[in-house]
Amino acid sequence: MTSLSEFYKGKRVLVTGHTGFKGSWLSIWLNEMGAVVGGISQDPSSDKDNYSLSDISGHLDLDARADIRNGHWLKEIITEWKPDIVFHLAAQPLVRLSYSFPVDTFETNVLGTINVMEAIRLTPSVRSAVMITTDKCYENKEQIWGYRENDPMGGHDPYSASKGAAELAISSWRRSFFNTETLPDGQHQQIASARAGNVIGGGDWAKDRIVPDCIRALEEGRPVEIRSPHAVRPWQHVLEPLSGYLLLAKLMWEHPNQYNQAWNFGPANESVATVWHVASEIVEAYGKGSLTDVSDPNSLHEASLLTLDITKARQLLAWQPVFTLQEAVRLTVDWYKRYASENVYNLCREHIHTYSQKAGIM
Repeated sequence: MTSLSEFYKGKRVLVTGHTGFKGSWLSIWLNEMGAVVGGISQDPSSDKDNYSLSDISGHLDLDARADIRNGHWLKEIITEWKPDIVFHLAAQPLVRLSYSFPVDTFETNVLGTINVMEAIRLTPSVRSAVMITTDKCYENKEQIWGYRENDPMGGHDPYSASKGAAELAISSWRRSFFNTETLPDGQHQQIASARAGNVIGGGDWAKDRIVPDCIRALEEGRPVEIRSPHAVRPWQHVLEPLSGYLLLAKLMWEHPNQYNQAWNFGPANESVATVWHVASEIVEAYGKGSLTDVSDPNSLHEASLLTLDITKARQLLAWQPVFTLQEAVRLTVDWYKRYASENVYNLCREHIHTYSQKAGIM
């Protein structure tokens, strides 16, 4: 069986949202495997982001700035660059921000996704594409068992609803335009969607996420404020779902019309934990700090219980998470303790090697 490194070597791979947290890690990993990497995104949110500190731009064949809501511009870039594989990660990714900017959130997450798929449709060089959404795309009933890929889409807040709507659009485009029975002769475009859990790792500085909130407080020597201490989430290191995306795109390329579906890439059940527990693990790994409960019963609605069922990925993709929650937290904190004094690209490469070795995907 061809390894991931062997498969991606020399392939032209486009990452939308490559300046973001997950996109920057994916771009580094692809570059390390020898892929010709291109990126389309808006500017990074800060000069401390993983994209900025790792200087991944120096390793890219394409480093374009574009708003995915601009379909005409997006099509021009993608059709001209002619990628073999596309990973679509560009999004408005924050629940609380979606309450302030609901229209922008829907435009970016739904119309933007449609624009990417339309650009792919006009680019015959693309053989497989993975459209990244979120575990929050499901109609959350606060159930104790994990959501499966065939559960209903939904969403209380604008962010979650926009991702549920994006999933419906992906399903429609997949059946209408990326069905091998309806594609022109010789064209084998495959498209799938991927839903991950709450992803943690180095280089994330987004507001209202537990890891960056913790690190900012710890660096400033103040208590970590926890607004939803009892909320339960499926926590995983960023490299876990990225390995799933990479494997999925490879399998779609090698086996047309077999894996072009929706997939969950979540953690093991043991890594489903409360926000308070994860914050406590971060403080312990960092070596100092304290937590304070600032929960407000009148705050904006966020799901209090959310888990994923990953049986399908385990059984049909032979993919499974390898880090425990404690390992994921400790590797994450390791990045934040070292980023200010070390070469960040080499630090990310070290973490990718650590993960790949444990996952057996060298």
